Amino acid sequence: MMDTNAWWRGAVIYQIYPRSFADSNGDGVGDLTGIVQHLEYVATLGVDAIWVSPFFLSPMKDYGYDISDYRAVDPLFGTLDDFRSLVTEAHARGMKVMIDQVLSHTSDQHDWFARSRISRDNDKADWYVWADPKTDGTPPNNWLSVFGGSAWQWDTRRRQYFLHNFLSNQPDLNYHSPAVQEAILAEVRFWLELGVDGMRFDACNFHFHDALLRDNPVAQVRDTASVGADNPYSFQSHRHDKSQPENLVFLRRLRGLLDRYGAIALGEVGDDRSLSLMAAYTSGNDKLHMAYSFNLLTAEFSAAHIRRQVEELEAEIGDGWGCWTTGNHDSVRVLTRWGRNTDDPRFLRTVAAMLMSLRGSVCLYQGEELGLPEVDLELSQLHDPYGIAMWPEFKGRDGCRTPMPWRRDAVHGGFSPIEPWLPVPEEHLQRAVDIQESEPASLLHFYRQFIAWRAQHAELRDETIRFLDLGADVLAYRRGRLLCVFNLSAQACRVSLPEPVCELAGHGLDGGVVQGQELALEAWGGWFGEIAMAEGAVPSDGD
Repeated sequence: MMDTNAWWRGAVIYQIYPRSFADSNGDGVGDLTGIVQHLEYVATLGVDAIWVSPFFLSPMKDYGYDISDYRAVDPLFGTLDDFRSLVTEAHARGMKVMIDQVLSHTSDQHDWFARSRISRDNDKADWYVWADPKTDGTPPNNWLSVFGGSAWQWDTRRRQYFLHNFLSNQPDLNYHSPAVQEAILAEVRFWLELGVDGMRFDACNFHFHDALLRDNPVAQVRDTASVGADNPYSFQSHRHDKSQPENLVFLRRLRGLLDRYGAIALGEVGDDRSLSLMAAYTSGNDKLHMAYSFNLLTAEFSAAHIRRQVEELEAEIGDGWGCWTTGNHDSVRVLTRWGRNTDDPRFLRTVAAMLMSLRGSVCLYQGEELGLPEVDLELSQLHDPYGIAMWPEFKGRDGCRTPMPWRRDAVHGGFSPIEPWLPVPEEHLQRAVDIQESEPASLLHFYRQFIAWRAQHAELRDETIRFLDLGADVLAYRRGRLLCVFNLSAQACRVSLPEPVCELAGHGLDGGVVQGQELALEAWGGWFGEIAMAEGAVPSDGD
């Protein structure tokens, strides 16, 4: 089926982490009503859609990514009526609504698992991945959990191990069971009936496992994009515990359901061959609409690295579609990770402009428009089980999940009237929304200006991308007739442009000056131009 509702191609999607966006009822935790109260702020950014991270019923062992009831809103976040209100209010402001769907696993408190673990012969017995121990009592194979240790947990009721790719409180569903697939599609359909416009599928390459439970081989090249170098998970090549070919068949079923409601699918792909999977999962217009990986969420930052990721994806993706992001609820804030907390205001402007001018859609994480740095928390302040398990080399994900600072002089930055679940640090208060609203040259105003400018240039939503060699620290590419040039270093430089250009204005960047075909770039400078064409000339490069 040809997609005629292609709003998502080149869209800018704003991710909201509900626990940390806005607390409307004074309990120290953000909620759905808090989101509704600040939707006007989000709308002024000019984004096409919001993506709301999990708000479903959960024991919160992994802060919402361990769901105990797919159809219920956790009372911590409000009610189903609050969600309906969110959809209505977002639509009234011209924004689509996307929600997280965590389908590879549930909470161990989900009724399905409670029934599955009772015996080996009940109606849910095969809904999760159960396996007998080896003769010496050890787990059935060498598979590891992303969060550390074996991916197998012993259960005394069935006297078997169950698979958990993440926490032991997050047992993996058995997608080899047709009944599981039918049940999951029904859970997705429930939210489609409520009018959501799209879904972000968490860990969408984890649905299937190798039915023969074969050992993973040793990694020849360690995957340090999906997990850190200190995590033994990267020691294996994950050939059998995820990214199985059967997943393509299920994704087609999922897409068929979404198409009936005019909704779209964004997939998160974590794998040592994530770019290939992004291509496979989005090609053919019959699986995911778009996908993103962790490849721009690592500490590696250079023009060469970014170019390599984009070119490798473009070489494989065909008619598929990518989505790029430099920040989310799982990664260190980009100012800290890439910028090493630089105080040069051009850095964040240039990174944002670069991200939003790549070919593909874009996810922006709440607070990026404020330039928030990572918060350095003590072990005693952590909630994230991943960080607690991997401390001290990896401090977990709480440092990027701290509350939004709305007002500089308000208690806890205006997020909550009481002590919030994570602290609001002074360095965030200095970048609060109200301060940046009052400063015309602030990063917040730049985001608004750039997103509005981008919307006026169709090339930046859907044109091809072709990279140019203009220097080791310079990322340069053409999008149709537009020329995008970024100096990704702290030193000024000069480059020779390949053809005559007309400088473009209105985007908010001030880091480049062109004279003829010579472009002078300040440190972290960015620049846009339009290829000058002689009268009667025919565009090249497929433009």
